[in-house]
Amino acid sequence: MTQQVPQVPPTETVLTGVRNFRDVGGLPTADGRRTAFGRLYRSGHLAHATAEDAAFLGGLGLHTIFDFRHSADHKLDGYDIELTGVRNVSIPLSDPADGAEFWRLVGSGNIEQLRSVLAGGKGVDRMIRMYRATIEDRTAEHSRVLHALAEDSVPALMHCAAGKDRAGLSIAVALLAVGVVPEAIEEDYLKSNDLHRRYKVKRSDPSGTGMSPEVLELLDPLFGARPAYLAAAFAAIEENWGTTDRYLSEGLKISPETRERLRERLLDEG
Repeated sequence: MTQQVPQVPPTETVLTGVRNFRDVGGLPTADGRRTAFGRLYRSGHLAHATAEDAAFLGGLGLHTIFDFRHSADHKLDGYDIELTGVRNVSIPLSDPADGAEFWRLVGSGNIEQLRSVLAGGKGVDRMIRMYRATIEDRTAEHSRVLHALAEDSVPALMHCAAGKDRAGLSIAVALLAVGVVPEAIEEDYLKSNDLHRRYKVKRSDPSGTGMSPEVLELLDPLFGARPAYLAAAFAAIEENWGTTDRYLSEGLKISPETRERLRERLLDEG
């Protein structure tokens, strides 16, 4: 039975050790309904959650936490805290080897390396390729998430490292499945740019040189949420499947019955 929750926007809670947390409620669908509050949440990783954070998260009635990180992420930040009675599901949405190289670049790449890889729009291009690849190559993983949400996993929290890219795309896919309009999906996605939500970049050289304005500018495309990134994901759906409906039915193997269960679990009573 889907948990019944009040249909009022909750007061936003800023957690001490968890970045980018929010309830994905109140978003409009094409048929005039809205996503329900208290059903689907998103955030950055939970490895550094404080006792107070854990108490708050433990009070949400969560059934499942989806962790889209890989082994390189876990090595850098650690594993999630465990919440009593909550199922933790690991579904890596990117390759650990690529992730290890990414974090080496972010953490210890010198200015010449950063310029060669990220300058002149290369950082933006890198992110666009990643968003497209996550849609095109991770259909099995996204199918697994949607089927789990339809079956028994709500209320659910989805996260990656920063809660922006892998979690952002998984949230977007779930929202598309229940008919949320793309403009609302983008609006929620771009909230990850809020200063208090952004991932805290760690550099081996924390000095003025290692964290210079040029370094931070070069790294910004990797840690910012940009409309072009989400647009690239939506374009990949259109180019590969033609329509969102075909992407869901043919790409993700989501039946009409499963979509209806998703709507029952994630939307308000209408």
